[in-house]
Amino acid sequence: MTARSRLALVVSAAAAMIVALDGTVLVVAQPSLRRDLAASVTQVQWTSTGYMVAVAALLVIAGRLGDRYGHRRLLVAGVLGFAAASAGIALAPTAGWVIGLRVVQGVFGAFVQPATLALLRLAYPADRLGTAIAIRTSAIGVAGAAGPVLGGVVVAELGWRTVFVLNIPAAVLIAALTLAVRAPAPERPAHSRLDLTGAALLAGTLAIGVHTLAGVPVHGWTAAPTLLGLLTLAGLTAVFVAHERRAAHPIVPAAVARSMPVTASMLLLLAVTSGVFGALFAATFVLQERLGLGPLATGLRLLPVTVVMVLGAPAAAAALRRHGPRRTAVTGATLVVVGIAGGSGLGSGGPWAATGAAFALVGAGFAAVMVTATGTVVGDAPAGYAGVVGGLKQTVMNIGPSLGIAVAAGATALDTPAAAGVSGSGLTLPVMAGLATLGLLPAALLPAGPAPRPSPAPAGAAGAAGDAPAA
Repeated sequence: MTARSRLALVVSAAAAMIVALDGTVLVVAQPSLRRDLAASVTQVQWTSTGYMVAVAALLVIAGRLGDRYGHRRLLVAGVLGFAAASAGIALAPTAGWVIGLRVVQGVFGAFVQPATLALLRLAYPADRLGTAIAIRTSAIGVAGAAGPVLGGVVVAELGWRTVFVLNIPAAVLIAALTLAVRAPAPERPAHSRLDLTGAALLAGTLAIGVHTLAGVPVHGWTAAPTLLGLLTLAGLTAVFVAHERRAAHPIVPAAVARSMPVTASMLLLLAVTSGVFGALFAATFVLQERLGLGPLATGLRLLPVTVVMVLGAPAAAAALRRHGPRRTAVTGATLVVVGIAGGSGLGSGGPWAATGAAFALVGAGFAAVMVTATGTVVGDAPAGYAGVVGGLKQTVMNIGPSLGIAVAAGATALDTPAAAGVSGSGLTLPVMAGLATLGLLPAALLPAGPAPRPSPAPAGAAGAAGDAPAA
């Protein structure tokens, strides 16, 4: 591993961590924010929903812009914009300002995420890419686990505004390190003009989809807002697909859309993230609402998922190199299904050790799926399209949890108290296990051997997309 590649990995992991930390810390800060600004519950919810919708709507477009103008440029712009929005939130006088600035923060967060993956693709050869992605995955897991603890300490001692102030020096440092990265840029695609109509249609489709799914736990699947959102989503999707087929420069290039490894990896991530996050939502509901545990005790019960995920990511990278994407992904998805199914007796009198072991299996399987799917997506990306596939992958990582939580909320609502008393989580965790099982089919379609080596950029291509030449 060269100094250049190590620096690229540090930048990629740090940028991904700051985005992950911001989301998890905010959850802890929201009650204090609500009291300080006299905000309503709906306004507080929109501090998260507005950010999530903005990110999901723009990830693919941001990746496309990175492929055209350079991923270093997008990453620097993203982290500095993220810092500026954080400074504005720290000074916000009302909840409305917080919501608006969180949307702005989401726009710049969308710039950051695809660029962090594309930077690794440029800095690492195919045989080393899995290890780099595993380290990045572990870093995100650490940030997710540390966020509530760090946020609790900061909010208790210094107030909720400090949470956003801390983003500023971290983002400035990441921007400075990004400028020091000397990664070769791939050849810019011959037809790289951004289709503004397609971009608008895609952004609208994703925004409506994520917003509708985020509202299901509150409204339910049969409520008017949900049905209207789903109908609008179906209509926009049809218009977008028709436009993409006719467009000279589609947002999702044909080379990406035709790639079986990329498509299979996306479907695998969608199914497994839906199952995992839906299961965690259901488990949190059972532990707090039915068993009366507090947030800290609930977090400790679910901690094996994060701990094993962090520790298991490097092992998943080693398995990927030795056994290839198909066997690693099938094994990972199977572990997730078995783990979720094994947690179905949560709260029904079974030993906590058995439940902890089940959640540990979920963490191990999720690490294998994440590392395999991410490595396959980024490694199989056609030359010049690392950003757009990174954006697609991050979009799935936003849609999957929203879908899983929406399905879990619907299943939880169908459980009667009597049924819950017999089987702990009722029908919800078995449903989530079934949802994760759908990931086995796309996992079986992944390459059986090692991931293909990405096409090298032609001599003189370095810098063509605005990145610095190789050192």
